[in-house]
Amino acid sequence: MTPARSDTDLGDRILGGWTGRIAGNMLGKPVEQGEVWSRDRIDRYLRRAAALPLTDYLPEPAGDEAGALRPEWRQCVRGRIHGSCRDDDVDYAILGLDLLETHGFGFSTEQVGDLWLLRLPYLQTFTAERAAYRNLANGLKPPLTATYDNPYQEWIGALIRADVYGWTCPGAPRRAAALARRDAVLSHTGNGVYGAMWAAALIAAAFTAPTVRHAVDEALAVIPAGSRLARTVRRVVSLHDTRMSWEDTLTTVAEETAGMGWIHTVPNAAVITAGLLYGDGDFTRTITLTVRGGLDTDSNGATAGSVAGVLGGAAAIPAQWAAPLEDTVRSAVFGFDGVRISELAERTVRLAEAEDRSAGPGAAPGGYPALHEHLS
Repeated sequence: MTPARSDTDLGDRILGGWTGRIAGNMLGKPVEQGEVWSRDRIDRYLRRAAALPLTDYLPEPAGDEAGALRPEWRQCVRGRIHGSCRDDDVDYAILGLDLLETHGFGFSTEQVGDLWLLRLPYLQTFTAERAAYRNLANGLKPPLTATYDNPYQEWIGALIRADVYGWTCPGAPRRAAALARRDAVLSHTGNGVYGAMWAAALIAAAFTAPTVRHAVDEALAVIPAGSRLARTVRRVVSLHDTRMSWEDTLTTVAEETAGMGWIHTVPNAAVITAGLLYGDGDFTRTITLTVRGGLDTDSNGATAGSVAGVLGGAAAIPAQWAAPLEDTVRSAVFGFDGVRISELAERTVRLAEAEDRSAGPGAAPGGYPALHEHLS
């Protein structure tokens, strides 16, 4: 069962979100290649290493498995981690933080693009983001940046950029979703945009939801009910409600989303939803089930870790996940390499406090207790 809500303060929840995102990303990074690392292959890897149930970062590979892992695996497996390695799933959270610090909550989609050009190296962008970056460099403006010569418009990139909007809108999923949408339309359309809105709302809802299921339900309310994303997330929820096993739920949904590709938003949202529901508020179980679910493992682990980290706070994240990170982030974002996780969290809290004040005296977003009560 999901743990009862505590009086954990906002700062601890936001630090939990940052730490959870980074830990989940690091857990999934070695096997981040969905066409190679299926769910079955990941579990075979873990069985050979006597690492099931999985309760820590991935073990070192045995035999010839190393060649199939991502090149960064040596910095991401248990016993070898000394701070987080660089990854776009964390870079975009940092860029979002910088965006809100620079332009405030009234930022424009054009300002998101300007910041990419200023802060982010082109070769550290991928799929839809690289297409949008190229379009920006060639002088195109949103929304054309998302649609011109971009076959990746519904892939997962916008979803992985959404966390900061949830962290800074605690208890206000609709506000978080609106901010995420403004960011997402730079590079995505359709379910790609809905994925960003859904993820931001899910994280915002996690600050006040009494259970994971409540947060999932609140997040569903911000996207079109008839969208493929909403229908797939509801399908996972319904299968979970029937007490179908985690394995059978993922098998069923994988069959129903076959052909969409391993980086498409919809099947990855299904893996995230299953990890959250079957993890039921337990941080370790949530991120390990999510990564074992396959597809875009590092992105999915990061989002699930962010939600679970907010739900329980940093204090509830077991030491085997947080301690190896050494409170340090490697980043390709100009000016942020080597930044402390704790500093990123403190800066995020200040933004959340500023956004709370803009909502009016005594009225915190979404019913979250006034932030000054948590920050004193």
